[in-house]
Amino acid sequence: MKGLENQLYIMLLIISNVVAVLQLIAAVKWPLIARGSFFLLFAWACWTNWKISQQAPGFYLEYGDLTWSEWYRSFINGWFREHIKPAVGFIATCQGLIAISMLLKGWIFKIGCVGGMVFLLAILPFGVGAGFPCTAIMAIAMYILLKKNNTRFIWEM
Repeated sequence: MKGLENQLYIMLLIISNVVAVLQLIAAVKWPLIARGSFFLLFAWACWTNWKISQQAPGFYLEYGDLTWSEWYRSFINGWFREHIKPAVGFIATCQGLIAISMLLKGWIFKIGCVGGMVFLLAILPFGVGAGFPCTAIMAIAMYILLKKNNTRFIWEM
């Protein structure tokens, strides 16, 4: 997998996969805690992506070197290169909405779970850049949350 020669990537890969397994366990045993952890994850991702996309948009071009998908690499080095700020801004906004949905219940929560799963699966081809396979594990955890009883707000623990 591309990027494994970088010690920082390996450390972040291990951490992200440990977190993903903990989120999966929490989704099964303590769904409200899992929802809280997904709220924190997506809120942090929203803030981070908004900040970096506006201050150092070229950072996102590095993902083109990490992906195993030729289509993703062509997209990143093509259209995306010219539209980083609005594209990542849109993604960050969606991440913020997913974060908020984790706090809520009913259909809003369900839409947030589906959106989170789509996002997590969409970034799988970024490999080590997205902590592969942690995003697949997280998508499974969100699927479990989607199927569980979601009739309570997160603060109703």
